[in-house]
Amino acid sequence: MLEENSGGDAGHGDGGDIYNVRAAEILANEALLLPINEAAPIYEKLLATFPTAAKYWKQYVEAYMATNNDEATKQIFSRCLLNCLHISLWRCYINFIRRINDKRGSEGLDETKKAFDFMLNYVGNDAASGPVWMEYINLLKSMPAVTPHEESHRMTTVRKVYQKAILIPTNHVEQLWKDYENFENSVSRTLAKGLLSEYQPKFNSAKAVYRERKKFIDDIDWNVLATPPTGSYKEEQQCMAWKRLLVFEKGNPQRIDATTANRRVTFTYEQCLMYLYHHPDIWYDYAMWHAKNGSMDSASKIFQRALKAIPDSEVLKYAFAEMEESRGAIQTAKTIYESLLGENASVTSLANIQFIRFLRRTEGIEAARKYFLDARKSPSCTYHLYVAYATMAFCVDKDAKVAQSVFEAGLKRFMHEPGYILEYADFLCRLNDDRNVRALFERALSLLPPEESTEVWRRFAQFEQIYGDLSSMLKVEQRRKSSRTSEDVLSASENTLHDIVSRYSYMDLWPCSSKELDYLARQEWLAKNIVKKVDKSAMLNSGSMLDKGAAGFSASAKVVRPETSQMIIYDPRQMKGPEFAATSSGYTKEVEDMLKVLSPSVVSFIKNLPAIEGPSPDIDVVLSVLLQSTLPVAQSAGKAGGVSELSGVGKAGLNQNGSVHRPPRERRKDVERQGVQEEEDASTVQSRAAVPRDIFRLRQIQRSRGLGVGGAAAASQSGSSAFSFSGGGSAFSGDHSASTD
Repeated sequence: MLEENSGGDAGHGDGGDIYNVRAAEILANEALLLPINEAAPIYEKLLATFPTAAKYWKQYVEAYMATNNDEATKQIFSRCLLNCLHISLWRCYINFIRRINDKRGSEGLDETKKAFDFMLNYVGNDAASGPVWMEYINLLKSMPAVTPHEESHRMTTVRKVYQKAILIPTNHVEQLWKDYENFENSVSRTLAKGLLSEYQPKFNSAKAVYRERKKFIDDIDWNVLATPPTGSYKEEQQCMAWKRLLVFEKGNPQRIDATTANRRVTFTYEQCLMYLYHHPDIWYDYAMWHAKNGSMDSASKIFQRALKAIPDSEVLKYAFAEMEESRGAIQTAKTIYESLLGENASVTSLANIQFIRFLRRTEGIEAARKYFLDARKSPSCTYHLYVAYATMAFCVDKDAKVAQSVFEAGLKRFMHEPGYILEYADFLCRLNDDRNVRALFERALSLLPPEESTEVWRRFAQFEQIYGDLSSMLKVEQRRKSSRTSEDVLSASENTLHDIVSRYSYMDLWPCSSKELDYLARQEWLAKNIVKKVDKSAMLNSGSMLDKGAAGFSASAKVVRPETSQMIIYDPRQMKGPEFAATSSGYTKEVEDMLKVLSPSVVSFIKNLPAIEGPSPDIDVVLSVLLQSTLPVAQSAGKAGGVSELSGVGKAGLNQNGSVHRPPRERRKDVERQGVQEEEDASTVQSRAAVPRDIFRLRQIQRSRGLGVGGAAAASQSGSSAFSFSGGGSAFSGDHSASTD
């Protein structure tokens, strides 16, 4: 059902992804419009895929509540409440309980009270549970009390609930404290004074912790569905948000008793798993937290739930088996290993190796040997099983003969595996059996194809550097070069200095500096590519050779070349970006909205700006636009005010304490004279013809008007930040010098 409604871009995967979030939302919305008998199969399908989706459970149960089907409603609540610790779902549950018990009198009140106790036991630590606590307290206050004993019992019960509620960092903790103060004062002012002074510091701590807690909670999206990890940015942010909240709760910021603190951490983990249900690391952390606190049974239950949620997770099974083995539950651990062997045929070798090691630890080497003899007969057995058992026999049982016989038996089956050859060679080197090592290398290299023997040749050369003499070392190196593929023969036919470096280096010690090493590696790479380029040019330039069958090509051989006439030059500007609807003015609606809040002068300037190519415009083009801008000329008084307003701070400056530092009187006079001179220059330019667009020509015009060297020096000495670019009567103030040179 989810697959049918899946779209290619509608969720976390392709059309066949059952965890398609968008398709699930569409189905849920469709179910809202259907009768419950038709919507029920849709809800069951959704909740089979998203079993911790509280919003779908709530939608499902409300559909039955609307039809007054109380039995079906109770069954759904029994399926979802303990797995979905979401406050909205639980409030739906308590409303249902109150409705069905509303007309049952005192018996109904007792049932409702039990339901509240049940609810607050599970979600009472939720940061949004404040209204539930207040609703519960109001219920307790409304319960009838006939005798003084019943009245005293009711007051004691209300007091205990208040004292518990004000210690929980919820969104209504301050209101609860005010209500508690009023309650105690209404009962006994003398008793209230002592109780309030006792609980005031605890309330202050809860209030402070809620403020910190809220910072972590606000980063969490409470509407996402639990899907397998996809690696998306949003998913990673949610994972980190939950982990930060868990670290915060584990730190016990309120400094409460260990039991209450552990209950809060447990509640946070349970809420986290509603959204990260398919994340194995969260399950593992949860189980290990229980194990660290000494609750091994709880940790075992968490692992069982984890394997139910993620049945294909091998790593969780290994972790579960390891924990059971560590606490002595050998049979349980063995059962986990056996289930792993039976279900995962594709990774049988790894499972077999780990089971052999488990048997050796728990039942002895003989049990491990018997299992190995059976496991090696499997057609899916790989060389890793032989290597693992031989290494165990050699290192644990100290039996080199058995280990070597296992390696020899595997050699008949895995001679074509370079990895097996290298492991066997390492084992023989441990025995200092250099004679058999050479025989093994020679035998393997005679059978392995050149493209698979590279690593074997390298290890053979290393072996000769340690165990052989100079002649044998050089001989192996020469054979290694001659065995390379045809592409590398030309480049490797000559000895290079890089060969000397490789022969005379040891671990992280090198016979040259890192700079020289980089140079030699670069030269070797260039040499290989030069040969390839020469070969390519020779083939392309000698078409007759190809026709005549020269250079190893037959006469009928065809060289496939790309169709260059169909190639298109890459231009990132041709890539389509997001499309915006343009208005009649040529601008998008978003741009027009921004232009409306700007002044007419700025709008005129922006509309005169040219279109640019690349990340930044040409500065000469921008200056040319500024010089030719057709902004309206301000009045003299307005201009003076504008200059003062825009560039006054630039002229006066600010002291460190924020006060305005004004220049001396003489300097202010110079500034005023300069402003008058600039206005005269602007009016002179206005009467002339249009200024040309050539920026160099514009600069020459400026110099001819007296804004040359002398004018620029005077302007820069005055410290003025006022500009006057006039091209049709415009004025512009900025924080630059008046000289454009």
